[in-house]
Amino acid sequence: MLDAEDVRRVALSFPATVEKELWNHPTFHVAGRMFVTVPDDGTSFAVRCPRHERAELIAAEPGKFWVPPHEAHSSWVRARLAALDDAGELYDILLDSWRQAAPADLADSFPPPAP
Repeated sequence: MLDAEDVRRVALSFPATVEKELWNHPTFHVAGRMFVTVPDDGTSFAVRCPRHERAELIAAEPGKFWVPPHEAHSSWVRARLAALDDAGELYDILLDSWRQAAPADLADSFPPPAP
C-alpha cells in the first residue's frame, strides 16, 4: 500500500522541487508554488485541481477523491492513498499538479513518462 513516503519520493523526483514544512505537515513546492501537501495523518494528500474539473473527478471516483468543507473554495482536491490503483497513478496525479504549479518553460522541458 502507498504511504506518505511514496508521496515524498515521487514529489521530490520532479525538477526544482523542494520540501517545506507548513501547518505542521510536509508540503512540496516548485518555483515557490506549492503543488502537493500531506495533511493530517498521512493517509491522503492534497493536489492542485482546477475547480471546474474537481466536481467531475469527485463524482467519478468519490471513494478516491474529496474536498473537505474548509477547502471548498480552493483549487485543491484530496486523494486517499489506500484508494489509488498503484504507484503509477500516484505519479500521474502528482505530475499533473506539478505541471500546474511549475513555470511553463520548466513544465514543457520535463518529458512525460514513457508509455
